[in-house]
Amino acid sequence: MKTNFVAELQWRGMLHDAMPGTEEHLMNEMQSAYVGIDPTADSLHIGHLVGVMMLRHFQLAGHKPYALIGGATGMIGDPSGKSTERNLLDEKTLRHNQDALKAQLSRFLDFSGAADNAAILVNNYDWMKDFSFLEFIRDVGKHITVNYMMAKDSVKKRLSSEAKEGMSFTEFTYQLVQGYDFLHLFKEHNCTLQMGGSDQWGNITTGTELIRRMGGGKGYALTCPLITKADGTKFGKTEGGNVWLDAERTSPYKFYQYWLNTSDEDAEKYIKIFTFIGKEEIEALVAEHKEAPHLRVLQKRLADEITVMVHSQEELDNAVEASGILFGKSTAASLKKLNEKTFLDIFEGVPQAEVAMADVEEGLDMIGALAAKTNFLGSNGEARRELKQNSISVNKEKVTEDYIITKEDLINDKFVLLQRGKKNYFVVVVV
Repeated sequence: MKTNFVAELQWRGMLHDAMPGTEEHLMNEMQSAYVGIDPTADSLHIGHLVGVMMLRHFQLAGHKPYALIGGATGMIGDPSGKSTERNLLDEKTLRHNQDALKAQLSRFLDFSGAADNAAILVNNYDWMKDFSFLEFIRDVGKHITVNYMMAKDSVKKRLSSEAKEGMSFTEFTYQLVQGYDFLHLFKEHNCTLQMGGSDQWGNITTGTELIRRMGGGKGYALTCPLITKADGTKFGKTEGGNVWLDAERTSPYKFYQYWLNTSDEDAEKYIKIFTFIGKEEIEALVAEHKEAPHLRVLQKRLADEITVMVHSQEELDNAVEASGILFGKSTAASLKKLNEKTFLDIFEGVPQAEVAMADVEEGLDMIGALAAKTNFLGSNGEARRELKQNSISVNKEKVTEDYIITKEDLINDKFVLLQRGKKNYFVVVVV
């Protein structure tokens, strides 16, 4: 059952521009569209998610999505929105990255062959690798003028007086290679639409131009806005870099926290873009949020939905529990359930000291743990005072001066969490 894909994108704030006639073209019958994905890493990051969500909406609307891994273009580097050239990949790395990306895309797109509109993964390296340079400039290059290529914004910016570095010939030809991808998919798979971020408009329309001149047909272009944050900082970045979909690169806890910490303004925008919740329910959530913003209803629902989609319900439950550790009433048992990465993510920036395993095996007394061995507190006297006042906890549980830390107390066989009062934490790393 087909639905109006363009109208769906429109109310979600996911439509920046579309070539005239695109909406009508998609309402006729099942069509095919593609989004290009850069394979320079073996994981997607959340900057890729808008394109992936567009493909998912396209499939839900009854159409056939193609995810194109830009193996050949990844070997060149796309100048759009970049100020410098990229590192180039070898084929082995490329194939590894492709397999990893397909596994992640499978959480969003249905690749199972049963349905007519099953998603398909393609890699432009497969059809570009046998092209000789002479063939390419003879068969493709002659159809697009240099004047046409120079008029594109992505080229103009890099050639402008503000650009520190110029643009290599390799990058200049990028739009021709991407344009040829569209032509290839049009001819081989009857793919009539390319989608991407608004910075890709120039590259996409080069493809529609090649289809018109070489393919004797008509291609369409559709772009989504580039995602921004209300405070002007870059979407999808933290101090530690990209927010990845791979749990090894960005733990589910940190992933969850990223969405939980969005501003009210951004949460209202993102819940439309990054979830599949329907219009009426979103409007109800927005209204509920405005009644009591401090409850952060939008942020919680956004973080819940997207963490389950990218990871799993179990990882979401763990992330919610982990989020309660700093602020809520957690126990030693919940601390011991954390894996090392999540533990370190939660207590990032908390002071640490190393203590020998031999000390813990013998039994580490509280005065030693608080002062002599760690310098968490300034002196043995201060340690005694705090213990008498019942303000010291080991792994979130209050202790007295006669408590002895043993191997039983270790989290992940290597950490002990000390705490003075509610907010002063200290991590003992046992080596």
